[in-house]
Amino acid sequence: MLLFAIISVIFFTALLANGVMIFLIQTDLHLHTPMYFLLSHLSLIDMMYISTIVPKMLVDYLLDQKTISFVGCTTQHFLYLTLVGAEFFLLGLMAYDRYVAICNPLRYPILMSRRVCWMIIAGSWFGGSLDGFLLTPITMSFPFCNSREINHFFCEAPAVLKLACADTALYETVMYVCCVLMLLIPFSVVLASYARILTTVHRMSSVEGRKKAFTTCSSHVTVVSLFYGAAMYTYMLPHSYHTPVQDKVLSVFYTILTPMLNPLIYSLRNKDVTGALKRALGRFRGPQRVSGSVF
Repeated sequence: MLLFAIISVIFFTALLANGVMIFLIQTDLHLHTPMYFLLSHLSLIDMMYISTIVPKMLVDYLLDQKTISFVGCTTQHFLYLTLVGAEFFLLGLMAYDRYVAICNPLRYPILMSRRVCWMIIAGSWFGGSLDGFLLTPITMSFPFCNSREINHFFCEAPAVLKLACADTALYETVMYVCCVLMLLIPFSVVLASYARILTTVHRMSSVEGRKKAFTTCSSHVTVVSLFYGAAMYTYMLPHSYHTPVQDKVLSVFYTILTPMLNPLIYSLRNKDVTGALKRALGRFRGPQRVSGSVF
C-alpha cells in the first residue's frame, strides 16, 4: 500500500501541477507568449502521458489483478509511443524558440508567430503519431505463444517483444533505428540551438543580460536532460548494458516522475509563472478581472 500511496501522490501532483500551468498560461495575459504557449502543450502531453499508464497501475494494485486485455495493451502501447514521440519533438522545437528569443530578439514576433507556433505543435503530434502508427501494428502482430506475462508495469515494446515466439531480430533493428532517429533528430535541434545561444551569450557585455538568458534556458535544459537522458539509456544502449530491473526503474523515471517534475522545474525559479499564480490567487480572493485567450 505504501507504493500505491506514493504513485497516487505523484500522479495527482502531476495532474494538478500541469493543470495549474495550463490554466495560468490560458488566463494570464503576461504569459501569452510563444514560449508559454508551447509550454502549455507540453503540460497537456504530460497529463495525457501519465494518464495512459498510472491509472491502470493503481487499479491493478487495488484489485490485486495484474492483467490487461490484448486491445488494452495495444491501445496503451500506441498512446505511449505517440505521446513520448510528440514530447521528444516538442522539447526539441522549444529549443528553437529559445534560440530565436536570445539570438534574434528583434525578429522574434515574426519567426515565432502564431502560425509558426501551431506548426510546431502540429509537427510534434505528427511525428509522435507516425511512430505510433508505424510500430504498434507490427509489434502487436507477432504470435505470442510463450508466456503471456509481461515483465514490466506497462506494455512497452521491448517487454512485449520478449513474449513473441517468432524471430523479431529484424524488426527490433528497425525499431532501434526508428527510436534513434526519434531521439537524435530533436536532440540535434537542441544542441544546435544551444550552441548558437552560448555563442551569443558569450558576446553579451551586460552581466544582467547573460543572467537573464541563462535563467530563461536553464529550465528547458534541465527538462531535456532528464527526459532525453533516461530515454537514450533505455532505447539507444544495447540490451546487454541494462537489465529488465533497470529498464523498469528508468521507465518509472521518465513516464511517471518526469510529468510531475516538468511543471515544477518550469515554475520554481520562474518569476513570470509565480507572478501569474499570485495574480490568480488574488483574483479568487478579490474582484474578477477579464482575461484574454492565448493564441
